[in-house]
Amino acid sequence: MDQKTPKGLRLHIGIFGRTNVGKSSFLNLIAGQSVSITSPVPGTTTDVVEKVMELLPVGPVVFLDTAGLDDSSALGNLRVEKTSKVFDRAEVIVLVTEPGIWTEYEETVTREAGKRGVPYFVVINKIDRQKPAAEYLERFQSRKITAIQVSSLDQEKREETVSAFKKELIRICPEEFLNPPALIGDLIPAGGMVILIVPIDLQAPKGRLILPQVQAIRDILDNDASVLVVKEREYACMLAKLTAPPDLVVCDSQVVQKMAADTPPQVKCTTFSILFSRFKGDLHEMVRGVRAIDELENGDKVLIGEACSHHAAEDDIGRVKIPRWLRQFTGLNLDIRTYAGCDYPADIRDYQLIIHCGACTLNRRSMLARIQSAKEAGVAITNYGVSISYLQGVLRRALSPFPAALDIFERNSKPVLLRHAL
Repeated sequence: MDQKTPKGLRLHIGIFGRTNVGKSSFLNLIAGQSVSITSPVPGTTTDVVEKVMELLPVGPVVFLDTAGLDDSSALGNLRVEKTSKVFDRAEVIVLVTEPGIWTEYEETVTREAGKRGVPYFVVINKIDRQKPAAEYLERFQSRKITAIQVSSLDQEKREETVSAFKKELIRICPEEFLNPPALIGDLIPAGGMVILIVPIDLQAPKGRLILPQVQAIRDILDNDASVLVVKEREYACMLAKLTAPPDLVVCDSQVVQKMAADTPPQVKCTTFSILFSRFKGDLHEMVRGVRAIDELENGDKVLIGEACSHHAAEDDIGRVKIPRWLRQFTGLNLDIRTYAGCDYPADIRDYQLIIHCGACTLNRRSMLARIQSAKEAGVAITNYGVSISYLQGVLRRALSPFPAALDIFERNSKPVLLRHAL
């Protein structure tokens, strides 16, 4: 976890609610550790409790656990005063309540949030004790307020609760807190040099490069480095002409195996699609998801997700090549379906694996929402670049610029069956 990020650069999440509604227990469940003192005695939280943490994929956050707004204890006035000041700090508000109860205190929080333009959603806690009635839920639906149902004491469903919480947080948090990491600039030193291996894509307009390639070139130049652009057949020749090795090599996923073979072992290398997996989504989750390929069985459904709609070429990467490589690698008869643009299905629970493109035409919020929906549905999700590198046997090499992602892959390594061979 990144504890060095200044508080001012973190997303501030205010947790509000009546006394003893379970705010602190809910925070402890989300954080996965004891952050706030919890007790059945009303008014246990006597001050605003701050917890800084890394809440991936959103990033660095500060949770502000407040005293109950209805506190009537001896120190109640002071507590309520401090709680009210959290409205000035919170960029997102989480209102914790319980089934069947909606009072003036909840109205106060929603009214203040609306007045200040702070996005919020409701957490209905304690559903282990009582399920919310349909009329109670209708209150939120009619006002277009999102409400998620949880039990803060149910550790067995912690992952499900955290996933639902993150999904809603991604949907409503201010855009500036979903700013992506650098595309490539943080991987190279100032004055460094990058080689981009760029096939002339038949799907790109004549005379132009495709969007990921253009964005990579611009980011390299913006970070005071230089770039050498070559086609795959000229790469080895150009590499031999250099007096010093490049700091990084990036290629199209379709030539990753040849690139890995031609690149000196000490030179870090990756693919455009893997760069975009980090830039637009969550590379770590995509690396975890690729292992699901080894768990596939005959007849399993695989979803190929493309962010943009384009005229499919004869040997299209999503419709032809990845399905072919996947079937060759697994030796299985798989039900592989491709969805492009807005055709992405709402219900993905029948799929065992999603392989998504680099999402260069989606904003980061949209891609993070798709990743979170997959986690919520219990469906593994990975990325074109990650999966192709895995199928070609060079994923370790393609993750060399990303030590944390490589560590996740190594820790999740399993023996590959003999049938898994191209």
